[in-house]
Order: sequence, then structure tokens, then C-alpha cells
Amino acid sequence: MKEKVVIKGTKSGIILVLSPEESFETLKMAVAEKFEKSADFLGEAQKAIQFQGKQLTDEQKMELVTVIQSHCRLSIVCIMENDDKLEKSFQETIAKQQSMANQNSGQFFKGNLRSGQVLDVETSIIIIGDVKAGAKVISRGNVIILGSLKGNVYAGADGNYNAFVVALDMDPMQIRIADTIARSPDKPKRSKTKETKIAFFENGNIYIEPLDRDVINDIRL
Repeated sequence: MKEKVVIKGTKSGIILVLSPEESFETLKMAVAEKFEKSADFLGEAQKAIQFQGKQLTDEQKMELVTVIQSHCRLSIVCIMENDDKLEKSFQETIAKQQSMANQNSGQFFKGNLRSGQVLDVETSIIIIGDVKAGAKVISRGNVIILGSLKGNVYAGADGNYNAFVVALDMDPMQIRIADTIARSPDKPKRSKTKETKIAFFENGNIYIEPLDRDVINDIRL
């Protein structure tokens, strides 16, 4: 007897072959049973998925994704259409989704970074402390410093021009966002009162401005 549902796995994705003769409700139950039985084998991972065999509406595809994720530990990050180079498309899509997730998530670091120290992270980073002159922070996302910035910061290290840098006391040696660099002048004019500022990319340049409500509303994530 021909199987109602067949799972074909690759390194980065899943091809779900559905019997065209079966009703959608029957297939939905078969998918739930199939993935529940295969949960331990499939493990915990992010996967792209492609449906083959039966014509489905977008709503039906989303229903099946929900069923899959509720019956195993997989996270389905996208639905792929037909592609001759499917595995390459799977890999590229997974990488893009992971990059976006990293930019919009973050971690904390507590302590001061001193000269010669480098903090290199895949996500956005919130530093509770100072970044001293000669220290360096590299982030694929945003950098928020709850202290003084006197060293170097590289935000949006994977080419993200929407990345930004915030510091309670902004006096950097160098700020880089994506591939644009802004250097501190030799003799910067320092305000007597410390002011939280944000560095961001716009129209080919990096601007440093006081962080107020209007600027916060314009932040692009």
C-alpha cells in the first residue's frame, strides 16, 4: 500500500511527499503521527521544508507546519517552492534566517573591557561596564554599552547597515557599522555633562546623536 506521507531529509531541509489521493484532513493526521514517531530521530534543529505530491493552499501549508512543530522538536523556518538546486537553497535560507535571528536577539556581558581585550559575538550585545581605550567589541547586531565607550566598536559585522551603537558616555576611538568607519577626531570636544548617544548609519555616513524619543522611534530592527 502506498504511504500517505513520506519524509525525505537533507542536511538543511525536509521534503514532505504527500499522497495526492488523500484528503487534507487525512494527511494532517498522518503527518502528526509520522513526525511524532520520528521525533527522536529528527532531533532538535532548524529546517526549511518543501511539500510535494499534493497541491496545497498557503493556509494548508501553514497548518501542516504547525502540526509538525507540535509533534516534534523541529523548528520550520520557511516553506520552499520547487527548486532544481534544493539543498543549496535550503542552506542559504537557513543561514539567512539564523543571521536575522542573531541580529534581533542579544546577550549580556558584565565587566570592563580593557586595552587589548576583544569581545566578538554573533548576536547583539549589551555591555554593563566600560569599553576602555584599546579594547574592541565586534557584533553581528547592535552594541549597547551601559557605561563609557572609549575603544573601538564594530556593529553589523555581517553587513547589517541597520545596526547601531549606544553608549551612556560616547567617546570612541573608532566606530564601524557594516563597512563604513567613523573615527574620533584627534582632539574631540567633550561636553562637561555626559549624555547617552547613539551611532547609526544613514546616507553613506555614520552619525552620532543624543538618544531621545524621536531617535528611538526611528530605530530600524
